[in-house]
Amino acid sequence: MNFKALTARFALMVACGLMTATPAMAQFWQCAPYARQISGIEIRGNANTWWSQAAGHYARGHAPKVGAVLAFTATNRMRLGHVAMVSEVVSDREVLLTHANWSHRGGIERDVRAIDVSPGGDWSMVKVWYGPQGDLGTSAYPTSGFIYSDHAPAGDDAVEQQTKAPIVLASLDMGTTVSF
Repeated sequence: MNFKALTARFALMVACGLMTATPAMAQFWQCAPYARQISGIEIRGNANTWWSQAAGHYARGHAPKVGAVLAFTATNRMRLGHVAMVSEVVSDREVLLTHANWSHRGGIERDVRAIDVSPGGDWSMVKVWYGPQGDLGTSAYPTSGFIYSDHAPAGDDAVEQQTKAPIVLASLDMGTTVSF
């Protein structure tokens, strides 16, 4: 093989690699880092540890508030738990959640429906919108409760606040952020 052929083959391989490269803004999100970024709740680690880590640092309760994070407990199907931020309170038994890695691996979902299906109305068991079904999922998931961020009022007297918390997206370009 001569130098020209080798160069052409190398150029073809590089071009093919560039065509299949993932854009810089596409990111695989796990629920915990995404919830931390959009809620401002500075807890690290797996989602199933958030509830206990929040004790003594953040107010916790069983009433939804905009900006609060709903902490799902670990189950056999969801070993590391899950966390999702409340983006809107619809009623005392329905909220909209913004979260990552639920319906689609690594994907972000904004303003998806979640309902309280607990017998006592304490948000200890929920059903959440599942994209592939286009409806609430068939499973109910146990939760520990809500962790209130600094910009979500603490306590269990929930439903009166219904303004949306800002979503802040980090930009890879020069460290700027965009809020909307």
